Amino acid sequence: MAAFRPRPGRGRAGDAPYTPRVTAIATSVSETEPVPPAPASRLARLAGALLPATAAVLAGVLLYESFPPRTLWWLALPAFAVLGWCLRGRGWKAGAGLGYLFGLGFLLPLLVWTGVEVGSGPWLALVAAEACFTALVGAGITVVSRLPVWPLWAAALWTAGEAARARVPFGGFPWGKIAFGQADGVFLPLAAVGGTPVLGFAVVLCGFGLYEAVRLALTARRTRTLHRGAAAAALLTVAVPFAAAFAALPLVSDAAEDGTTTIAVIQGNVPRAGLEFNAQRRAVLDYHVRETERLAARVRAGEVARPDLVLWPENSSDVDPFADPEAHAEIDAAVRAIGVPVSVGGVVQKSDGRLFNEQILWDPVKGPTSTYDKRQIQPFGEYIPLRSLAAAVSSDVGMVRQDFSRGTRPGVFTMAGAKVGLATCYEAAFDWAVRDTVTHGAQMISVPSNNATFDRSEMTYQQLAMSRIRAVEHSRTVAVPVTSGVSAVIRPDGRIVSRTAMFTADSLVEKVPLRSSLTPATRLGVLPEGLLVLVAAGGLGWALTVSARSRRKGAHPAGGRGADPLPGDVPGAGTGTGAASSGG
Repeated sequence: MAAFRPRPGRGRAGDAPYTPRVTAIATSVSETEPVPPAPASRLARLAGALLPATAAVLAGVLLYESFPPRTLWWLALPAFAVLGWCLRGRGWKAGAGLGYLFGLGFLLPLLVWTGVEVGSGPWLALVAAEACFTALVGAGITVVSRLPVWPLWAAALWTAGEAARARVPFGGFPWGKIAFGQADGVFLPLAAVGGTPVLGFAVVLCGFGLYEAVRLALTARRTRTLHRGAAAAALLTVAVPFAAAFAALPLVSDAAEDGTTTIAVIQGNVPRAGLEFNAQRRAVLDYHVRETERLAARVRAGEVARPDLVLWPENSSDVDPFADPEAHAEIDAAVRAIGVPVSVGGVVQKSDGRLFNEQILWDPVKGPTSTYDKRQIQPFGEYIPLRSLAAAVSSDVGMVRQDFSRGTRPGVFTMAGAKVGLATCYEAAFDWAVRDTVTHGAQMISVPSNNATFDRSEMTYQQLAMSRIRAVEHSRTVAVPVTSGVSAVIRPDGRIVSRTAMFTADSLVEKVPLRSSLTPATRLGVLPEGLLVLVAAGGLGWALTVSARSRRKGAHPAGGRGADPLPGDVPGAGTGTGAASSGG
C-alpha cells in the first residue's frame, strides 16, 4: 500500500493535495465481497431483540399477578410502565409482536381455568385469539408513542381494545378487563364515575405516565436538560388518576336510601367438582333443598334472623321443575318451609323445544310466578358456534348436545317489596347486562353462578371481584349465590361482609341496604367508553396525518429504537414539546 501514500510538499504551488484513488476499488470490494458483521454486532442485535420480547412477556405476567385472588392491584402500574418501555418509539410491526407477547404473558395464566375440564386445546386457542387484540393495541401504541402526551393516547387505545374484545367475536369475552383487577385498589371509586372503561383507563394511563416520568428524569440527568412541558405532562398523567379517584370518593356509599331487607344466600354444594355433576343434577337439587330447610330450622330456633327473600344459585335445579312433578314438589316444599320468596336457578325447556338458563321466582303461596332467561350465554359452554370446527379442536363439544337460547328482557324480580336485578354468572362480566337491571329499577343485584365445573381455580375469585366492581359502579348491594362457592354478600361500597368456603354446604343471612339513586356511571352508560374510543381514534389520526405530511415534504421519519418504516412515525415527538427525543 506504500504506492498510494500522499507525498506532501512535492506538488506545485496551488495544486490540490494528492489523494490516492482507492474509492472505486473499495466500492468494488464491498459490492462483490460483503464483509460479515462482527460476532459482537450480531450478539448485540440478538440481545436488542430478546430484551424487549422478554420484558413484554414478564410485564404481562406482572399484570396477571395484580388480579385476584391476590390483592396486589398496584402491580398493574409497573406492568404498564414496562410495556410502555417496550413499545415507545418502535415500529408498528415490532409493536404488534410485543403486544402479542404481552397478551400471552397476561392471558395464559389468567385463563388457565378454561382448560380445567376440557383440556389445554381450547384454553390455548382462546388465549391465542384474545392476544390478537393486545397485538393490535401494541401496534397502535407505537404509532401514537411519538405524539406529545403519548400516555393519554396509548391508554385510550388500550380501552378501545378492551371495548372491541368485549363485543367480538361471538358476543365478546371481557374477562381480564383491567378494571376487574382493581377491587382492592385506590382507583376503585372511579367505577362509579364511568364504569369499567374509566377505571381501567385511569390505571393504564397512570402506568404509562409512570414510565414517561422516569424516562424524562433519566434523560434530564444524562443530558443536563429538561423539557418542563413534557415533564409536567408526564407527572399529570400519574397524578390526575389518583386525584380523580380521591374526588370520586363521595360517590361511594352504602347508606340505605330505601330501607333495608334481610337476604339469605344458599350454597347447597355439589356431589363432586367437574362437568360430571350434571349427571347428578337430582342430587344438586336435593342439596339446595336440604340447605334451605336447614336454614328454615335455624330461623325457627332463633339462631339467625328470618330472611325476607332467599337466593339460590344458577343450575341449582338442573331438573326442569315445569316438566318434572317431583322436582316441582321438592322445590315447593323448601320454599314453603322458609316461608319467603325464593329465586331458583333452573334449566327449563319451553314448549317449542328451546332450552333456557332460567331464574324462577317461586312464591311460598303462589308457586312459580316470574322468570328471567339468561341473555348473554357463554360460547363453547352453553352453545357451540362453528360446531364442526370446534369438534375438531375438542372432543368435549359433544357434551353440549343442545344449545341454549338467549333471553330478551332484563331480569328484575320484586321479592318481598325489594326489586332484585339478575345477572346470571357470565353476564356479570358485561357492562350492559348489569347496568340495565339497575336502569329498570333494581335496588340490589343478584349474580347467581355455578362454578363447580372449574374446581378450585382462580376463576371463582376473579368473578367475585367483578361483582365487587359492579357494586361500586352502580352503588348497589350485590349477592353472589354459587353452587359450590365462593358465595358472598357485597355492600354497595364493594366490601364483602360475608362469604362461604369452597365446596361446602352453607348459607349466609345479612341485612343489606336498598338503594335507588343512580351513579354517573349508571346514567352515562356506554358514553364514557365511546368518548375514550374517539380519543384513541383521534390520536391515531393525528399521528398518521403528521407522518403523511412528513413523507410529502421528503422528511425522514424518526425511527426510534430500530423502528421499521411505519405509518405514524412522527418526527421529533414524544417529549411533549415537539423537540427531538433523546430517550431510549
